Amino acid sequence: MNPTASYLNDLKTTAETARTTEASFRRQAANQIAVLEQERAFAFRRLNLMQASSDAVASAESEEIAVASALAVLRLRLGWSADSEARTEAITHFGPVALALFQAAKPPEDEPATNIGEALAIFEHWYSESRGSPFWLLFEHQIVDTPLVDF
Repeated sequence: MNPTASYLNDLKTTAETARTTEASFRRQAANQIAVLEQERAFAFRRLNLMQASSDAVASAESEEIAVASALAVLRLRLGWSADSEARTEAITHFGPVALALFQAAKPPEDEPATNIGEALAIFEHWYSESRGSPFWLLFEHQIVDTPLVDF
């Protein structure tokens, strides 16, 4: 092979390697962005639900009212107007989170308050293990496109 052809072949190899490296990096970057995007979305969903639940629990005068108020917030945020076995189970497991919020706002005198973060982590872990997906995916409401009709 003559020196010019060899040199051009080397340039071609270098260019192909650069293309492959760039494509690989773009795939990795896209995957990492997707992970970070989901983490951000979950963090804001967590914040919004817990803020709304905390607000609902703050004015409650008893544990029962506090838990009922927080569970009503959960149902509202998820758009759950009807019950099912799975929904009832999730609501039941969210009860300790609501109770932890109430106890943090009005700690019992004779026992330490439940850690809110720990209660939520236990709930999230239970949901993930029992359902095979993160709880926070429930907040992804699909908006159905409806046709626009002009009269």
